[in-house]
Amino acid sequence: MNQSSLEEKKINRICPRCKQINTEQNRWCRTCYLNYNEKRYGRCIECEQINTGENWCQPCNSKRFQQNFDNWTGGNDDVDKFLQNIQLSAKNSYQILEWIPYDKFCGVEHVADGGFGKVYKANWKGYISHWDMSIHNWKRHGQHKFVTLKSLNSSRNITLEFINEITLHVKIYGNKLLDQHIIRCYGISQNPETKDYIMVMQYAKKGSYRNYLDIKKPIKVKNQALDIKWDKMKQMRHKTYNLSSITAGLKKIHEEGLIHRDLHIGNIVCFRQTTCITDMGLCKPANYNELENNIYGVLAYVAPEILRGQPYTKASDIYSLGIIMYEIISELSPYHDVAHDQYLAIMICKGLRPKFNSDIPKLILHTIKRCLDANPLNRPTAKELSKITFEWKDDINKYMKNIRNQKESTKTELINQIEASGIINDSSSTNSLTNKLHHEAIYTSRVLNFNNLPEPKNSHDYYKDYNNISNIKYSEPEFS
Repeated sequence: MNQSSLEEKKINRICPRCKQINTEQNRWCRTCYLNYNEKRYGRCIECEQINTGENWCQPCNSKRFQQNFDNWTGGNDDVDKFLQNIQLSAKNSYQILEWIPYDKFCGVEHVADGGFGKVYKANWKGYISHWDMSIHNWKRHGQHKFVTLKSLNSSRNITLEFINEITLHVKIYGNKLLDQHIIRCYGISQNPETKDYIMVMQYAKKGSYRNYLDIKKPIKVKNQALDIKWDKMKQMRHKTYNLSSITAGLKKIHEEGLIHRDLHIGNIVCFRQTTCITDMGLCKPANYNELENNIYGVLAYVAPEILRGQPYTKASDIYSLGIIMYEIISELSPYHDVAHDQYLAIMICKGLRPKFNSDIPKLILHTIKRCLDANPLNRPTAKELSKITFEWKDDINKYMKNIRNQKESTKTELINQIEASGIINDSSSTNSLTNKLHHEAIYTSRVLNFNNLPEPKNSHDYYKDYNNISNIKYSEPEFS
């Protein structure tokens, strides 16, 4: 069968709604898609065409954006054309990116330094929601709330990598009004002094997950056995909620054919009731061919095959996710008391993995170890992990709800394992961890170029034995 026949077979499939042949690229045929949009979004009161999103008519709004093109510029033709194309093609408000002059921000405050840029927070007038016919202007939401300003060092000559990051944020939101597991991007700005370009993004008040762990209040555990079990259950419920959010976000990224490439705990940010993945700066389409051989990231989270120069894959994201799962469950930074240098890279390729500081439910331990397998083909997919972590969260939630309501509840295997496990960190030990960090333990992204690394393999004691090893110190003698 030739290529054209394959393409024809791919396009001419059956629409699941009307059961007719579908010649469109979308899942539904055009008629069903329009009927769905009309029922859900109604018609535009100006042109009477079917709205493409909630309170959003693409033809009418694209004209409004186009009429305003002469009133702004990002000082770079590539930036201007990029933003103009985004605005003309947006089918809903979540796909909009704006050029935001720097003087529109108030109370700019430095938050942190990253591997390749700086992070600030500021007040802004809010993002576009819809066109308000009564005032003939854009209606905005989120006024007087903080936004995150992510500035890239030495970016006055805008890079394709920077534009690529923005593009992928839009693609993530392209098929859904809102994905709560991935940080939203509002537009681009520029620092008038440094001329560095800035991504304007959704603000996470609690900061990164590592920051959350560092300032987390110790949990008060009472003496009664029942209270201890209940406290352990509450802690594990919170952790599985966060794991479920993170895996759902990575599943979304992978479903779009993308790879994050720099997934670590600093790129997981916390809101009141959920966690989100951010910093898509190293994201590229899964079939993208690297033009340079540079590897960059946080050593503790980088898969061994990547350290040896292999191309990034979805499986390498899963390895990084496994380290994040370890860190959330244990509340320990991986390899915190050794130098993050070539010696550690060698030992990771030889099978070294982080050890836990307390007993962990074997179901969770087994899943983490699958993620950290030296063979990428043995690692689970983001889709599978999303299902697994959702079931963990659901099991714990149902059990605790039944206990509170004094209803009989059947204990699942996970519940039994949680109750039998050691107390999951009371924060007294993990909060003091920063005092024990090795001075060369680095948790920001950087260039990682290591030579002559061995072929990745699994450690027999780590992967063959699923019993937990408690109170293991990451000292150099343990590496030998």
